[in-house]
Amino acid sequence: MDRQAELEQAQFKKMAETPVAQLIITLAIPTIISMLVTSIYNTADTYFVSRLGTSASGAVGIVFALMAFYQAVGFMCGQGSGSFVSRLYGEKKAEEAKVYGNSAFLTSFLLGLVISVLGLVFLNPLLRLLGSTDTILPYARQYAVWILIAGPLLSASCTLNNLLRYEGRAFYAMIGLTTGGLLNIAGDPLFMFTFGLGVSGAGLSTALSQLVSFLILFFTFFTDKTVMSFRPAYISRHMDVYLKFIKVGSPSLARQGLNALSTILLNRAAMRYGDPAIAAMSIVGRLAFLMGAVGIGIGQGLQPVASFNYGAGKYSRVKKGARFTVTAGTLALTILGILLFIFAEPVITWFRDDPDVIAIGTHALRYTCISTIFMSAAVTGNMLFQSIGKAKQAFFLSTLRTGLFYIPLILILPAAFGITGIEITQPIADVLSAVVSIILSERFLRCLPPDR
Repeated sequence: MDRQAELEQAQFKKMAETPVAQLIITLAIPTIISMLVTSIYNTADTYFVSRLGTSASGAVGIVFALMAFYQAVGFMCGQGSGSFVSRLYGEKKAEEAKVYGNSAFLTSFLLGLVISVLGLVFLNPLLRLLGSTDTILPYARQYAVWILIAGPLLSASCTLNNLLRYEGRAFYAMIGLTTGGLLNIAGDPLFMFTFGLGVSGAGLSTALSQLVSFLILFFTFFTDKTVMSFRPAYISRHMDVYLKFIKVGSPSLARQGLNALSTILLNRAAMRYGDPAIAAMSIVGRLAFLMGAVGIGIGQGLQPVASFNYGAGKYSRVKKGARFTVTAGTLALTILGILLFIFAEPVITWFRDDPDVIAIGTHALRYTCISTIFMSAAVTGNMLFQSIGKAKQAFFLSTLRTGLFYIPLILILPAAFGITGIEITQPIADVLSAVVSIILSERFLRCLPPDR
């Protein structure tokens, strides 16, 4: 038996026979670490840039919406193709799986390149659209240029990361992401203060970290550690392959795209209250992402388990996996939410010692902590349906939290309750999304047939 066949056989045994809870935790831990480090290095940008002033701090929140577009493309291609890859592994069709992986990788890079070209050409109008004020715009330009240059690598890295996770190789995905993240944390003060590059230095540090992450993730597929491999011959010339993984990946595109839109609407709603409001909500957004990384990481541990076993006809393992994920995620997020609720004010002060920023940020963070316990239920349903190829259900759930619920709320609540309306919009959307997700997920799980 050759090395490739041994890998495929070992992979099948691992995904189909390891106890579900153990397998999800094993896959989730590297993913959680990856997301936490990614979140921490994003938060590090906010922390170090905040040393330059409130307007500079607001610039990070503006550009964060821009980065979401690249992530939207990368996750669409990565999770869309990853769902096919994992299910095809479960059906023992590894060669067909490679066609989806290679085609998705190329697609994500090219789409990221298109975003970068358009962004650089229309930089000022784009940043205005994202919510830049006259005082924030100069800082946002300095930061955004580097993000646009490295953007195609970010899209491609998101795809590679998801392909590794869906293959059950979350550890290798963790290595790539955490290495880049740690470099960015070290690079921020070096480029910003030692070399005197200011906000531009934070952008440069982020771009270099994304380059390193991409190279590590990409070359992992050229070792003997993965079933997936990259060769030009595997890139499909048939449009139906692209349409299939884009359809299944569309919930990720919707979710990430709506994240970007919701950030734009949030920034524009906060504009009327000045730069301190934009800065405060930017800081809270990064902290919410930090908490969410735990829930999302556990949910992503479910995805390869659900997709592989669904393809293999082991439906009881899909049921156990989904219910365990909601329970474990809710417990972890409740503990984290309680801690941040208690220490909300000193945490916000650590980022920016501005009385207005602290007042707005403390209230917003506490509202967010209350709703955090519902996040796991909202996320798990979406990830379950997407991983098994149920695109319609996944797309619907992906539009709730930052779309169908969030957008009307961010347009209505600030008009009714002022700055408090801005602070409570996302928490309310989180709770409503969780309720709908639980109803749809449980109905689906009860209808799954016996194992075949």
